[in-house]
Amino acid sequence: MAKTEKSFPRNFTGCLTCVQVLNIMVLLGFMLNYALRVNLTIAIVEMLYDAKNHTVANITEPFNGTVEHPGHIEQTRYHWDTKQKNLLLGCFFWGYVLTELPGGRLAEVIGARRVFGYSTLLASVLTLLSPWAAAAGFGWIVALRVALGFFLGATWPAILPMASKWIPPMDRSKFMSNMMASSLGAAITMPICGFLIAHFGWESAFYFTGIIGVMWSVAWFAVVYDTPTQHPRISDTERNYLTKALPQDTTKGHTPVPWRALLSSPPVWAIVVTHGASVFGYFTVVNQLPTYIESILHYNIKHNGLLSSLPYLGKYLCALASSVLADSLRRSGRLSTTAARKLFTGFAVGLPGIMMLVQAFYGHDRVWSIAIFTLALTINGAVTAGYLGNGLDIAPKFSGTIFGIANTLSSLGGWLSTFMVGELTKHDKTYLQWQKVFFILAGTYAFGALVFLVFGSGELQPWSSPRPAPQKNEEEPLNEQKV
Repeated sequence: MAKTEKSFPRNFTGCLTCVQVLNIMVLLGFMLNYALRVNLTIAIVEMLYDAKNHTVANITEPFNGTVEHPGHIEQTRYHWDTKQKNLLLGCFFWGYVLTELPGGRLAEVIGARRVFGYSTLLASVLTLLSPWAAAAGFGWIVALRVALGFFLGATWPAILPMASKWIPPMDRSKFMSNMMASSLGAAITMPICGFLIAHFGWESAFYFTGIIGVMWSVAWFAVVYDTPTQHPRISDTERNYLTKALPQDTTKGHTPVPWRALLSSPPVWAIVVTHGASVFGYFTVVNQLPTYIESILHYNIKHNGLLSSLPYLGKYLCALASSVLADSLRRSGRLSTTAARKLFTGFAVGLPGIMMLVQAFYGHDRVWSIAIFTLALTINGAVTAGYLGNGLDIAPKFSGTIFGIANTLSSLGGWLSTFMVGELTKHDKTYLQWQKVFFILAGTYAFGALVFLVFGSGELQPWSSPRPAPQKNEEEPLNEQKV
C-alpha cells in the first residue's frame, strides 16, 4: 500500500502562506533565469553589422560604430564574424558547467537562499553591464557571458535543498514544476525583448532583464528564508505544520557527502543517465528544429511567433498538470512514490522517443514535423513528476549534489547534439541524413527511460542519513524520520 499524506493546508491566515510565497518567487526566479540567458540570442541580430541593410560597407576590421536603425534609432553595431558570433552564444556554458555541482553542495551547506539569491543578483548586474562590455571589446563581452553562466549554473541544483526544508514530500512534484517556468520565461522574454529592441535599440533588452533581475533579488531576500524556523513572519500554525511534516535537522555542523555510497547507488545513476538522455533530446530538438525545418522543409519557423512559443508554453503547462496529478496519486495512496516516478518518467522520456521514430518516417511533411516536435517537447515537461525531483525522494540531504552531478554531465548534451548534427549533415544536408538524427534521438530517449524504469527508486536510501561531522569532540546521533 502506498504511503498517504494529508494535503498541505492552504489558508492559515486568510492570505498567502510562506510556502505559497516561496512557490511564486521560485517560479518567477526560473522565468528570470532564462530571460537573463536568452536576451543575447534576441539582441545579437541587431548588435551585428549587416552590409545588406546598412550603408557602411567594405569593412574588414572589427567595427564599433553607430548606424541608423530602420526605426530611426542610432545603434552601436559590431563587425563580428560567424565564428565570433557562435563563440559568444556558446561561451555561456563554459562557466555554467563549472558551478552545477559546487552550487548544489554549497546550498546544502550554507543554504539555498544565499546561493540562489546572490547568484541571480550578480547575474543581473552583469546583464546590466553587457552593453558596456560589448563596447569595451569582444573579449570583454565573452568574459562577461562566461561569468554569467558561472553564476546561473549554481541556481538550478540550489533549489532542491530549499525544497527539502520547506515542501512536504507529497507536494514536491508540483514544486519542481516551477523549474519549467524557465521555458515560460523564454516564451515571454522573446516577444518583449523583440518589441523593446525595435523601439529602443538592442541595449534595452539587457537593461530590461537586468533591472527585473535586481528587483526580483531584493524581493527574494525580503520574503524567502532557508527554513520555517528562521522565517520571522511565518504563522505559528504554518511553522508547526511544517516542522512536524519535515523534521528540521538540529545537529551541529553539516553532514558530509557519503561519496562512495552515493556514486555506487543505482537509483542515483538512474537519475543521472535519464537526465542526460532527456536533456540531450531537448537540446537537439530545440536547437536543430529551426535548421531542419528551414533546410529540408523550406519554412522558417522563427518568422511565426506562435509556433516558436508553443513548445515552451506547452512544456510548462504539461509540467504543472502532470505534477499535480502525480502528487494527487501519491497522496491518495493509489501510487507509491517509486511507481509514480517511473510512470511519469516513462511517459515524459519514453514517449518522445517513439515520436522521433514517427518523425523519421513522416518528417518530410511540414505539418507532421512541426506537430511532432511541438508535442514531443510538450510531453517532456512531465519530467517534473518523474526523475527531475527524484533526488528529494532518495536522499533529501544530498539532493542538490545529485542534481548538480546530473546537470553537469547533461550540460554537455548541448555541445554533443550540435556536434552530432553537424557531422551527419555537413556534407549531405538531405532528409536521409536527418533520418539518422531522428533514429539516434529515438534510441537515446528509449535508453534513458529504460534505465530509470529498471534502476529508479522513490525510497529513501540507507546511506542518505549518515552521521554528521563531529565538532569540538561532540558526537550526537542523527534523529531523522524518513519522509
